[in-house]
Amino acid sequence: MINSPTILVFDSGLGGLTVLREVVAARPDAHYIYVADDAFFPYGHHGEDEIIARVVPLMGELIGTHDPDLVVIACNTASTLVLSHLRAAYSLPFVGTVPAIKPACALSKTRRVSVLGTKGTVKREYTKALIRDFALGCEVTLVGSPELASLAEAALSGHPISDGDVLAELAPCFVGDPQDAGARTDIVVLACTHYPLLLDRLNKLAPWPVDWIDPAPAIARRVSDLLGARIGGIAQSGAEMIFTSNRAHGLSATLTPFFGGRVPA
Repeated sequence: MINSPTILVFDSGLGGLTVLREVVAARPDAHYIYVADDAFFPYGHHGEDEIIARVVPLMGELIGTHDPDLVVIACNTASTLVLSHLRAAYSLPFVGTVPAIKPACALSKTRRVSVLGTKGTVKREYTKALIRDFALGCEVTLVGSPELASLAEAALSGHPISDGDVLAELAPCFVGDPQDAGARTDIVVLACTHYPLLLDRLNKLAPWPVDWIDPAPAIARRVSDLLGARIGGIAQSGAEMIFTSNRAHGLSATLTPFFGGRVPA
């Protein structure tokens, strides 16, 4: 009997589901455990040392309980802070999520790129280093959104959110002459895994059309490369949803598409 790999996907909340969806599509042979650290959500409201002190021992507990073959840190804030600590502490492979500044700047035709992330992610030295190394002459605007992750959580949970609230978070990304397509932002990097949950709304509210860069497909490719070739078929079971607050999720119908059609326990 061939054992399917076990992949643990970790985020502060539900945003990492956008990464999970792509990883499941790339590796339908795996079993999946999704952990939402909702007891500490949102990470953007905590200091850097607090997040490190929270995530490193918590990850040790999760690894001890679930024995995954690979862990995806599906959170930009956690990845930019904690990945090096996790790799030093634990021997299994970790795949992180960092702002996709390099591909965005390579694709931009107007040389104006915006990075939409949490306040913590956009102020971090890690993000600034990516700009220094990979901006390729682009003008990069960093936009720290205080509320968009929470709005995405609310929307996924079935609560109404207003267009005005979303637009207030989004508007600073759009820089330049609205009437001149060659002199305005043409690419927005979604530097928080929650934001693709609102992609339809973002498209509708954008002052002009832009390309949105979601890192999830690249993360899925990296996960698949690290696991190696698929040697089994599609796993029909093996989907688990865990909240660190220990609350019952009650979202099976909403979550099932992210788990590739499986109903998460």
